[in-house]
Amino acid sequence: MQLSESASHTPGTVRPGGRTARTRAAVRDAVLTGLAEHGYPGLTVEYVAEHSGVHKTTVYRRWGSVEGLVADALQLAGEDSWTPPDTGSLEGDLRTLAREVTETFGDAPAAAAPTAFVAAAFQSRRAAEALHDFYAERFARCEPVVTRAVERGEAPVGTDAAAVVRAVSAPLFFRVLITREPIGTPLADQSAAAVAAAVRAGAYLPAG
Repeated sequence: MQLSESASHTPGTVRPGGRTARTRAAVRDAVLTGLAEHGYPGLTVEYVAEHSGVHKTTVYRRWGSVEGLVADALQLAGEDSWTPPDTGSLEGDLRTLAREVTETFGDAPAAAAPTAFVAAAFQSRRAAEALHDFYAERFARCEPVVTRAVERGEAPVGTDAAAVVRAVSAPLFFRVLITREPIGTPLADQSAAAVAAAVRAGAYLPAG
């Protein structure tokens, strides 16, 4: 498909085959750069068009708005090939997951874009929905971590995998996004150990 081809879909929505992966990736990269440099309030369609090399009218036609750009960038991020760790133990897997959070959000330059995504979710309904969908899909990918733990006898049958993943990352996100405190490997390991112990105690079984 050529960039000049007309689109009949609603602006800001994704039509399968409606644009090349290369174009979409270029726009995504421009969105990430813009969020890192200017935050959500300072991101504009004009900025994305200039830095992606995609004509402004094409960006407006296919993404519709800054909200559409941010939402699609998050959707594209969720289409990666990331898989959860398999270290052979529940605590090892949780430790690796927690350390991935610290690697992403613990370094200020690296954290600029993902932090801006979170900020955008507070200012845009579409961004909030996209962020919710991104993490819901990530939690679903992490289900094997708990499934394997149950099979090894490290977790009770019925343990809520999504709740476990949320619990191990929650202290890290709280410090990064709320109290603006530094995070690092020691905190990640501490969180993993605490959640693994809580899992063994049945803390993440369904209520009732």
